[in-house]
Amino acid sequence: MKLKNTICVFLCTLFFFSVPVSNVKASPMYINARSAIAIDSKSKCVLYEKNSDMIVSIASTTKIMTTLVALKYGNLDEKFEVSSNAANIHGSEVGYKKGEMITLKELLYGLMLRSGNDAAITIAEGMCGSVDEFSKLMNEYAEEIGVTNSHFESPHGLDSQYHYSTAYDLALITAKAKEEPLFNKIVSVKDVEASEYGFSRSYHNINKILYQIPNANGVKTGYTGGAGKCLVSSVDMGEDDIIIVVLNCTPRWSETKKIYDYVKNNYEFKKVASKDQIIEKYNYDENKQVSLISDEDIILPFKKGESYETKVIKPKVIHSTIYPEDYFGKFVLYKNGETIFQKDLKCKIDDKSPSKPRNIFKKIFK
Repeated sequence: MKLKNTICVFLCTLFFFSVPVSNVKASPMYINARSAIAIDSKSKCVLYEKNSDMIVSIASTTKIMTTLVALKYGNLDEKFEVSSNAANIHGSEVGYKKGEMITLKELLYGLMLRSGNDAAITIAEGMCGSVDEFSKLMNEYAEEIGVTNSHFESPHGLDSQYHYSTAYDLALITAKAKEEPLFNKIVSVKDVEASEYGFSRSYHNINKILYQIPNANGVKTGYTGGAGKCLVSSVDMGEDDIIIVVLNCTPRWSETKKIYDYVKNNYEFKKVASKDQIIEKYNYDENKQVSLISDEDIILPFKKGESYETKVIKPKVIHSTIYPEDYFGKFVLYKNGETIFQKDLKCKIDDKSPSKPRNIFKKIFK
């Protein structure tokens, strides 16, 4: 089924778990950065991009991946000893002393609020025994979550020949990290008192974007000589967060604000379908049909004045039995002939006489 409609404030993306194509054309807006991107954190819709697939140094924005790995595999209450290697690392630091015993939870606050390279080393050595082993874990997990143009050699991001990423990959890493409630809590807080969690010291967040954009809720600054000034930000847009990445961007605060204003003025979020709402029906037996449903609420950013084409793809031949809760077929969104987003649809089998299939998107795109 194919529908082609022009819509007023609609579609740059579709569905949670959707996967955008990487060859997105840049907006005419100029951003003074080597590379940049803005995406919707849930659907992964690309809202703006400039050289977003360019491989570059990323400085301390690396620590987003470090935190994600620590939350995935670590025990937050476990205490790690600060080594001389960690205590003497150059660059930004919390100021941990050799021999201190710090919980992983506190180290994550020191890592993300103070950009502590000493926290990064302590996490790596505490969890995996060495920086090299922790870096291997970073690369393995990056591949697992679909990050394909990045390579990590450290948990802190100091300049290294084979330590790199892209704006697009950093946006995907951040979107994955934002699925973790503790990550969101850490990166959005401005100050943490030691007494609040029984920490060894208090922490102040050095990320100025939290003070400069209304509803900003993270994420991480970065700077090295090789990477220049970098910033990954997250801003609550009401229905969802957008993630903004600027790399090698001297005016990183103002350029992030410019991208935020662009998104705010050109997009709005709309609810496309509710959880368990039937997208379409498919007759596969004389007395049976499959209802294809959304397994979650679908809230998407739509751009003004764009035209899209939609299709529900179903297999022509069924070679095996269909069971309830199986994923069967998918919804695909096209723009200018390119696949922009796609999502697998879930089955709900009806043991009733087949009825005429229907598609909710006819109503949506009117």
